Amino acid sequence: MGARLHIIASVTLAVATALSGAVNVGSSARAQPAALTAKQSTALEAYNRALSDFKAILSQRRRQIDAHEPLPNLPGQALYLARVDVMSTYKDLTDALPSRLGRPNKYEVPPAYFDADIEPLIDEYRALFDVMEAPPPNAQASVTPFKDVVDLGTAIARAKGLDAKGADAAGRISLGLFFAETNGKQNVGNGRSNTYIGSFQTGPSEDRNGRKRWQAIKPSIAALDPKLIARDDREEARIGSLDHRLNHWTAVRDGLMNAHADLFAQIPDIARTLPDPIDQMKFFELIQIIPTATRAALKSGNLLQSRVSDPTVMKYLRNNSIFAYGRTDRARTSASFREILDAMWLFNQKFTRVQAEFERVRTR
Repeated sequence: MGARLHIIASVTLAVATALSGAVNVGSSARAQPAALTAKQSTALEAYNRALSDFKAILSQRRRQIDAHEPLPNLPGQALYLARVDVMSTYKDLTDALPSRLGRPNKYEVPPAYFDADIEPLIDEYRALFDVMEAPPPNAQASVTPFKDVVDLGTAIARAKGLDAKGADAAGRISLGLFFAETNGKQNVGNGRSNTYIGSFQTGPSEDRNGRKRWQAIKPSIAALDPKLIARDDREEARIGSLDHRLNHWTAVRDGLMNAHADLFAQIPDIARTLPDPIDQMKFFELIQIIPTATRAALKSGNLLQSRVSDPTVMKYLRNNSIFAYGRTDRARTSASFREILDAMWLFNQKFTRVQAEFERVRTR
């Protein structure tokens, strides 16, 4: 989520006024009622401080980008941490003072974690990441990025022996992974990492492993879908000796083969345990985040009740916005997979959109 070839010309009026203070963003949290307890006052002060810091880093990055100034290494990290701090301190505030719970927000974040008054700030946050993570100049885009993901996922699933229904699910899940990693934007950089890039946000070793596995399965796919293999040959010739993560097709193909394809044959069993398509996409995203623990839970025969308690696994979950906000959530030392799936609410809006985009691809 590198530097865009063209800079966004201006911030929307709502964002500009929010950052300048002309709009009373977060006023519901800052308006201090009478007779707060010490705990409530501390929580309110922490939130106001976090909100001020978030505004400051947003303004700094916008000024640097608009002035064409060099950005620091990993320019998105400070933005990300500031956003986490805002959501964490707001959760602590609503825990201490339930009357601060506000109205629903357009991002569909539970109101206990997010004050809808700061939506303009999150709009600006996303706009800045769009600039910082724009594809590099030599990236090779596709005119059908969503269809490519679905086609590749479906073809791999068919080669793994799935019927039409199972292969359809694999195509939808693959599209979900694309949105989970990049919000559906192809060939993006990463404002928080120098390792992971491209449409599936893979590292060099993951891409090499995926390419090797693709070569092994390619003859089986060729027998089922020669047109897809013809497209693959064209994309291979197009990318040549460049980093395969710079080409949308090869990045998606290698990303799927590296981490997910070997589980496609189990999609029917996974779907019986997780009938909700959004839960299925969340499960495969957990293969990306905590692969060893997720595979172990699947093998256990009791996926939803399997628990993780390893501190490193819990850290990886928090680093991916699961149990990441507020003292209560961050104090958790273990969780069942049912609890983990439920805590992945930041993915709900993305995966709801995936289902609509998947149907459009199928219709076309």
